[in-house]
Amino acid sequence: MNCFTARQGSADRPVYRWKSVGTSVNLNVDLSRVLKKVNERFLSVAIDASLVAEEKFMYLLTSPKLRTLAKALTPAFLRFGGTRQDFMTFNPTFLHSNENHKNSVFDAGKNDDICERLELPPLLEKRLKQEWTLQEILLDKEDLQRKYRSVKFTECAVDLLYSFTNCSGLDLIFGLNELLRTSGNSWDSSNARTLLQYCESKQYSMSWELGNEPNSYEKKAGIRVDGYQLGQDFVQLRKILQESKLYHNTGLYGPDISQPRDHRRDLLEGFLESGAEAIDACTWHHYYVNGRDTSLEDFLDPEVLNTLALKTHEVMETIELISPGKKVWLGETSSAYGGGAKGLSDTFVAGFMWLDKLGLGAKLGLDVLIRQVLIGSGTYHLVDENLDPLPDYWLSVLYKRLVGPEVLSIEAFSILGKTKRVRVYLHCTNKKSTSYKSGAVTLFALNLSKGPARISVPVTISNSTGEAFVLQSEQPGEEGLYSKSVKLNGEVLKMVDERTLPSLQGTLLPAGEHLRLPGYSFAFYVLSEAQALACR
Repeated sequence: MNCFTARQGSADRPVYRWKSVGTSVNLNVDLSRVLKKVNERFLSVAIDASLVAEEKFMYLLTSPKLRTLAKALTPAFLRFGGTRQDFMTFNPTFLHSNENHKNSVFDAGKNDDICERLELPPLLEKRLKQEWTLQEILLDKEDLQRKYRSVKFTECAVDLLYSFTNCSGLDLIFGLNELLRTSGNSWDSSNARTLLQYCESKQYSMSWELGNEPNSYEKKAGIRVDGYQLGQDFVQLRKILQESKLYHNTGLYGPDISQPRDHRRDLLEGFLESGAEAIDACTWHHYYVNGRDTSLEDFLDPEVLNTLALKTHEVMETIELISPGKKVWLGETSSAYGGGAKGLSDTFVAGFMWLDKLGLGAKLGLDVLIRQVLIGSGTYHLVDENLDPLPDYWLSVLYKRLVGPEVLSIEAFSILGKTKRVRVYLHCTNKKSTSYKSGAVTLFALNLSKGPARISVPVTISNSTGEAFVLQSEQPGEEGLYSKSVKLNGEVLKMVDERTLPSLQGTLLPAGEHLRLPGYSFAFYVLSEAQALACR
């Protein structure tokens, strides 16, 4: 069924009126005050450390196509880490040769033309992408068996990584190996010092993490590190950073614990008691479901989506008790753990979990969400093995362009009470990357039902004109939820060429119109004349 018909508008900006009427939803909003304000890099991304398991794959980061895709997500952090960061050591080829460091093509001071010169030739890119498909099978086998190889990486890997973030405009966070231990079971920092010295010699500006999911060290490596010792390890790293001219004020984030299970908080409590002062933000990881035994229904279940609030409250309560005011990040997050859910985490339906997490996470006061992953192993990536953008990528770009860091209060309800299957969030419109008027707001909504929803906008903003950005699967109905293509206002999204994204234009919203949200869709509505006091 066609959900909308065009009525007369400008030639390139049609106005849409909607035919279908389904669930009716009313909104309560408060435009007078900012509820929460998140980091401008709230939506950030990760590259999994598995990419360096064979160093040649780091050359994929010189693909001009991948850089184009990454640039559209700025401003953002780029976290390099994950399970394999605790199995990798820096093995420099020129340990004591400053001369080689200075003469490298990657010197930060020569960056203007490096981005053009350091580009992956098409034939080599094609070969690496083919080989990466085979590499993913090996990595998946390691994950299943929980047997991880030790990996050594050289200056080349560091240079390629830094070049990618620098050329794309991302801010690098590098994850150090916490499982290098002394005989007394404290962190052995000698390898990290060598890496830091190299990065400082190149003037690579970056932030740092130490370890990944310490809750599972015993299962992964047969090593147990309690919370108090973990905190002391971070204090040691902070002292090393303070000795550096370049890194003395740099960001340090941790401990990257997995989400609380069975209400256990001992590791986080112990860490904060000894290490809270060393970190700039406290990081934890969240996934809704196990990727190996989940279903399509889970991805559309409001009760599953609500578990984020339960876990977040648990973590924030602990942090506020021991280290009041400390920023809290989701340092790694996606739909399903275990590398994602095959046939789900990289399809259109994954967008419901991702957009809801962005909306609810900001409302709960999480300062940054780092999406696992931009590229890398697993099925929860934003960009596939052919470096083509997936539905969650386009959703992320629209979020970046339209949604500002100021969170506003909004509630959706129907005649039956609070609605569960239509979920709404409200922010000030992004002032930096758009040309909308001061006081504009962006409402974004998800319809978890098959039928359309009719959203009644409060009188205070119903007279505002605006734009609609409605995302639907390329195919109608439930079958379309498995699609790896997405339509924006009826047009399938794809890159114009390897260096150009489409314009991502909205359609005009006449004043006084109800918002109509098709079944199984999500949308951004920019109300440009809302004159929200909180957004001026």
